[in-house]
Amino acid sequence: MNITTSSIKEQLQNQAPEGNKRISREQAEWLWKNASNDELIELASIVRDRYHKPNHATYLLMRIINYTNICVAKCDYCSFYRLPRDKDGYVRDNQWIFSKIDELTAVGGDLFGFNGGFNPQLKIEYYEELFGKIRQKYGDTIEFYALTVVELLYIARLSKLSTPEALARLKAAGVRWITGGGAEILADSFRLRHSPLKYTVAEYMETQRDILDAGLNSTATMVIGFDESLDERLSHLETVRNFQDERLNSGKNGLFSFLCWTYKPYNNELGGEEIGSDEYLRHLALCRIYLDNIKHLRTSVLTQNEAALQGLRYGADDFDVPWEDEVTQMAGAIVEQDLERVLGYAHTAGFETSYRHVASNSRTFQERALAAKGK
Repeated sequence: MNITTSSIKEQLQNQAPEGNKRISREQAEWLWKNASNDELIELASIVRDRYHKPNHATYLLMRIINYTNICVAKCDYCSFYRLPRDKDGYVRDNQWIFSKIDELTAVGGDLFGFNGGFNPQLKIEYYEELFGKIRQKYGDTIEFYALTVVELLYIARLSKLSTPEALARLKAAGVRWITGGGAEILADSFRLRHSPLKYTVAEYMETQRDILDAGLNSTATMVIGFDESLDERLSHLETVRNFQDERLNSGKNGLFSFLCWTYKPYNNELGGEEIGSDEYLRHLALCRIYLDNIKHLRTSVLTQNEAALQGLRYGADDFDVPWEDEVTQMAGAIVEQDLERVLGYAHTAGFETSYRHVASNSRTFQERALAAKGK
């Protein structure tokens, strides 16, 4: 098979003789090694345009709430965790958590992610109470990613429950989303090197299957820039695409979005050097081209800042403006709490933006201001 950029373009546009619009893993590898940036932009745009209006992107305002820093997963790339007996370990109280929510809603944000790792002191009852109180207090004015896939699996096993049993209890407490965090690189070779206590790829995907089967929403994520090989990156993408195929082809709900960000190498055991924005953007384009069955591709303002908005040209259609994420900030991320500036980066890249409401009864700061004026 003679692979060229032109032949792949024809294929994506369904002009190839065999009528197959999907690229293979071999073609993805060829593109990574041979395609120019402009060619990747063009090909990614073909797939993006199947789902989204050209030159338009959506965004949201989000805060990660780190309610505990005690974790026994001991991933070597983490700059945040403390072990159970460490003097500076903590579990935040509910009022502290509510204050974090109130701060973001005051400026128009409506999405929160909870990140707590593997804390052996916190069983299912803690999460039922916390998330139940949040839903009771805020209703549908906010939405939250309650846990990650790996956190759910850890909590279920710690509480001596099956994953479906744990999900049923969390759903009853008001949980609607469990995000695809904890994936990093979905290759067992990578996980054995860096996070051997964070479950195998098979365990991860089975847990994500349980989440969706329980009627909850979930997402896919990926982190690049450790020491992963191209083969490991492609294995990750292939695993996600096959999983989404399985869901959609059987008429079931699939993954809402795919978010990729970059590893920050500061203040942790693994260390290393950051990859450049060019490598990130090229990978983002490859994700868009390969993951043709996931509607939303999200670019990471948290780890790429201004360069992330160039990701809209490389196939992304959505991003969040992060208000806080202690885990990533401790590893070197810089949070820019200036919404207009970040949106300006998108406009400079050639994109109009609109707010994507995650909560069904939320309003942005601008919408509330207009309502107060009677407009």
